[in-house]
Amino acid sequence: MPLVALGLNHQTAPLALRELLAFAPEQSQAALNALKSLAGVREAAILSTCNRTELYCQVDEGGENILAEWLHGHFGLSAGRLESYLYRHREHEAARHIFRVATGLDSMILGEPQVLGQLKAAYQSALSAGALDTRLNRLFQNAFAVAKRARTETRIGSSPVSVAFAAVRLASQIFADLRKATVLLIGAGDTIELAARHLLDAGVHRLLVANRTLANAQTLAETYGAQALALSDLPIHLADADIVISSTASRAPVVPLDMVEAALRARRRRPMFMLDLAVPRDIAEAVGALEDVYLYTVDDVGRLIDESMRSRQEAAVEAEAIISLQVDQYMNWCQALDYQGPLKALRSDGEAQRDQVLERARQMLRNGQPAEDVLQFMAHTLTNKLLHGPSSRLRDAALRGDAELIRAGERLFAAAPDKDSKTP
Repeated sequence: MPLVALGLNHQTAPLALRELLAFAPEQSQAALNALKSLAGVREAAILSTCNRTELYCQVDEGGENILAEWLHGHFGLSAGRLESYLYRHREHEAARHIFRVATGLDSMILGEPQVLGQLKAAYQSALSAGALDTRLNRLFQNAFAVAKRARTETRIGSSPVSVAFAAVRLASQIFADLRKATVLLIGAGDTIELAARHLLDAGVHRLLVANRTLANAQTLAETYGAQALALSDLPIHLADADIVISSTASRAPVVPLDMVEAALRARRRRPMFMLDLAVPRDIAEAVGALEDVYLYTVDDVGRLIDESMRSRQEAAVEAEAIISLQVDQYMNWCQALDYQGPLKALRSDGEAQRDQVLERARQMLRNGQPAEDVLQFMAHTLTNKLLHGPSSRLRDAALRGDAELIRAGERLFAAAPDKDSKTP
């Protein structure tokens, strides 16, 4: 049953396609149920972020193609539409991939920590859906441990670089003095909270937080000294914003073109800087064509942060070494798991023979035979029964000249080879 990782990310697919393949949080349980119900799929998990959509599955041999077919069908895409964008990893490389994702080595911003939280959320969703069993459960646990070790033992997370940090830095380049700027944050997730923290450090003049759930906006606003707004209040307050940073899970734009046009008229054409960090996009694509708007997407941010990555790139080499070691350990564990069946059968057979001999010994005692004779019977009979099978097979191996099996027997039973043996 091979382990398979299939998906696309910011390196293989454009933003427009990643938008099409984004799983909404409220759809994850149904999607997992559908994926797990496929013939040949034993375990499944779905990771969906602004930069990637990935399926992690344990499948029957030859079952990898089912995953790509399901992904096309789930999003209503014609057969083969995704083929040039998808990557497929199997066994060792699948484990290596998820470990690299967890440590931020496969992220747009090298070493960024947010993807680890997203991976943990994907794990919890799969767990709640009953889509995980022994192997994938262990894989995710190992991924979390690898990420923790990489951050502890290397400087992969030392530089304050994240999408939110890059967004605030970009805003400060366009607005020379953020202490005079009003910033509107749309959303209340991790990215928006990080942006609020960086904006606060930069001394922003005024901070507004809008969210579909007002209570979440109020919680964030109280923490960072901001004003909370309901999403429905955006048309009223958008004109106040010099800078807009948006990151929600909405499937449709929350800032349409006509809303921005009305805000610009109210601002008397004073320019607005808008940064859309969501996938699918929160701000209508047509807004970018307006003269007084500077609109950037999450892909634009990725191209503007290379100079901040030098120290993390050095640490990434060390992190890759940690990952290679952990991949080998996980795959060795999986291989050992494959032998659990024969081991259980061996133990079950041994216990059955023990019980049989024990019952005969009890009968002998009930019949009045001396205890010493019964003990001798038990020891002799049980030894013969347990050793008969292995002894017979090793004897046959010697007759056939099967040196490999004989050497395996020597290792298994820690038996030293006979000095007179002619076996090579």
